[in-house]
Amino acid sequence: MTRRKNSNTGEQELDLFASSDFEDEQANRKEAEALETSPIISSDVNEDFNRLFDRLAQSTFRSRFYLNNKDKAYIQAKGLNTIRQHAADFIAKRLAPAYIPNDGKQTPMRHVHPVFQAQHATGCCCRGCLEKWHHIPKGRLLTPAEQAYIVAVIMEWIKRKSGSGSST
Repeated sequence: MTRRKNSNTGEQELDLFASSDFEDEQANRKEAEALETSPIISSDVNEDFNRLFDRLAQSTFRSRFYLNNKDKAYIQAKGLNTIRQHAADFIAKRLAPAYIPNDGKQTPMRHVHPVFQAQHATGCCCRGCLEKWHHIPKGRLLTPAEQAYIVAVIMEWIKRKSGSGSST
């Protein structure tokens, strides 16, 4: 079940018969394509992630974030494709705009959702942290490639911390 905009009325509607598997496959394909053409990630994605996570591990603040048993159970119940879609939605709504009125406070610190924990752990929680940790400047709209990169970083952290493997 997904929401879509009615082209005639402009109102939001629920699409009860949307193919979530097809949507997940499309999202994965878009993310992979964006990462392949991203200037942010080199051809050796795993090495880039390893370097990033090594740097993040040096931060006492970043390294204190973790997935608790409730987070891990949620990931297991929903599956990584659903978590990836949640991450993409959160990034698009909370991080991608050029101007965010509550920047620095838009990502909950508590264990509300595993993606929020991952955002803090990876320095993807606000535009200031994105600039500091990932050299993505604030004050402008995030590109699709940058959004895909952020989702990939978040998902890699979640996979590593949840024991779900470390593929990209």
